[in-house]
Amino acid sequence: MEYTYPFSLDWTTEEIVDVVQFFEAIEKAYEKGIKREELLRRYRRFKEIVPSIAEEKTYFREFEKESGYSSYPIVKMMKEKEDSAIIKA
Repeated sequence: MEYTYPFSLDWTTEEIVDVVQFFEAIEKAYEKGIKREELLRRYRRFKEIVPSIAEEKTYFREFEKESGYSSYPIVKMMKEKEDSAIIKA
């Protein structure tokens, strides 16, 4: 991919890696599909780093602007599906 991932300079290297992995999971949902459990695990870690809804929306917008992938519908689908589901846009 030829774009950058949104992150804060205040985060540790580990937090940046975890947020990038969450956005990679969003990409995977669009491109191939991803197990709900894996996406949920990455989203929960993302929420530990970005607990604010307003901040979450900001990072989602930045990611969509860079990549063309909208995170919100994938997260919504993840919340509505059963544990063994595959999330695919």
